[in-house]
Formats: sequence, C-alpha cells, structure tokens
Amino acid sequence: MRKDRQVEILAPAGSFACFQAAMNAGADAVYAAGARFGARAYANNFTQDELIEAIERAHIYGKKFYLTVNTLLKDHEIAELYDYLAPLYEKGLDAVIVQDTGVFQFIRSNFPDLDIHASTQMTITGAAGAKFLESQGGAARVVPARELSLEEVRQIHETTDLEVECFVHGALCYCYSGQCLMSSVIGGRSGNRGQCAQPCRLPYTVDGQKKYFLSLKDICTLN
Repeated sequence: MRKDRQVEILAPAGSFACFQAAMNAGADAVYAAGARFGARAYANNFTQDELIEAIERAHIYGKKFYLTVNTLLKDHEIAELYDYLAPLYEKGLDAVIVQDTGVFQFIRSNFPDLDIHASTQMTITGAAGAKFLESQGGAARVVPARELSLEEVRQIHETTDLEVECFVHGALCYCYSGQCLMSSVIGGRSGNRGQCAQPCRLPYTVDGQKKYFLSLKDICTLN
C-alpha cells in the first residue's frame, strides 16, 4: 500500500478458473504463474494465451494482473526470458513478481516500464533490506518475509516509498519465507525452482513419538 493508505486486495490464481473466481469475488488484483519460472510448478498454471486473456479481462474491469517469475533461473534460462515476457509486456502486464536478482536486473534493463515486485522469497526481513531494494531503482513493491511482526512491516512502510504487500492467509513455511532446502536435499525437488514437496508437512518420529514436529499453523488473520 502507498503512503495514502490505499489498500489492494490481491488473490493468487492457480488456474484460469481461479482467476475468474477471484475477479467475481471482488479482488483488486490477481497474481498467477505461466508455463515457466513460477514457484508453483505443479499447479494447473496458465498457458500463454490464457495469460494474455487474463490481462485483457482484468483491465476491462479496472483490475490488475501480476505474473510470477519467482524462481531462481539457470543461466541458459535467462536468455529465454525476453521472448517469454515480451508478448505479455505488450499487452499491458502490470507487474512481475521476482526472487532472482539476475532476473530483477534483466527486467529492469529490457522492460524499463514494467513494475517489479520483490517476492517474499527474496527474504526481505526488515527496513534495511527494503531500503536497499529501493536504492537499486527498480522495485515498486516489496513482499516481506511472512514471519515479520506488524511493527517490522510498519517500519518498512514508514522508512521507504515502496508499496508493501503482506500475506494474510495461507501456508507458512518452517524456514524463512520458502528458503528451506529440505525438499531439495531429501528428494531433489527445490522450493527455489517451484517444486517443493513440503516435507515439513509430514510426520516424523523423535524419541518414539510420531508427530508433525515441523508443520506450522497456517496464516489466518481473519480476526
């Protein structure tokens, strides 16, 4: 939210049907992944044609559409990013949500008018990190680590001119905002590549007791 305290209700969409439901429910904006580079590799993600249709439909209703490019890219994938983003940029894509600093710089250089939102997986845990992003001249919005207190979020808001986006519902990782490598080590499925198998959700046996030792309560701020 900006300094004028304008609030945007943003919803995730794992499929085009979810996008339509979010629009119908009154969301101000939706974020979703395409066929590549998104942190939900196993979701029913949007095709390129669906992304273009979603951008156009959102704009008809005065809403916004954000694309997740929030995984760490391999070197050869960076070269493929331009052709992936260009058609969406031309259709008026409102912003890209980014984790990889290389992707951040690539988008700033090649799509200078496209807003960049710093993903929660950038692990911005305080005002100093947010101010650094702001000083790089690229980020329009920061999505802080989900573990922060309201006071820590308030400090980011008060000491920068960045928009601040916070998760208010959904899964909470055991480690800092998705930075855990447990899935990668155990099963070769990296959360930083959108493939987390959520091993923290499984039961483990310790001293003869089988419990969900690593599974945290989900975020729910309805109260």
